[in-house]
Amino acid sequence: MTLFKATALSLLVAGVVLIALVLPAEFDLDPLGTGAALGLTGLSRTGPEALVDQPAPYRHERLVFELAPFESVEYKYRLEQGAGLVFSWQATGEVVFDFHAEPDGAEEGYAESFEQGRGVARHGIYSALFPGIHGWFWENRGAEVVLVTLYASGFAEGAKEFRDNDVHDRMPPAVDGSG
Repeated sequence: MTLFKATALSLLVAGVVLIALVLPAEFDLDPLGTGAALGLTGLSRTGPEALVDQPAPYRHERLVFELAPFESVEYKYRLEQGAGLVFSWQATGEVVFDFHAEPDGAEEGYAESFEQGRGVARHGIYSALFPGIHGWFWENRGAEVVLVTLYASGFAEGAKEFRDNDVHDRMPPAVDGSG
């Protein structure tokens, strides 16, 4: 009878451990509330996805914009929500810059600005918060010609250059040559 009692007791303890500890930690199920009390709930949840499929092909380009004194240019990429863009730009002199985006369906002239300032360089990674066009405005407020060199890689579906009241559609080259 002792073996039977030991087996029954071990099954009871295993059941309590399963319900009180394993279910909250591994399956985010907490029927007794012990997982929340012990900080075990949520352990099984994964964090942000490390790999995210992109609908557009990977593109890379290098552009140079020449800005005469008091001249400006705006260059924006067409990105879907979650599309990533790695960028680096450098200028041969100080420029006023504004990184902003225009969401699809927004009123004419509306833009959400992410970074503004004066400088000669910026480098980073941008992940589009919404579908639309996303990019930079640069203006040379100095007395000398300034060259702005932009390196950008990512999952753009196209680009637009705004200069002198003209808009030019662009298509950065796909790395795999597919378009």
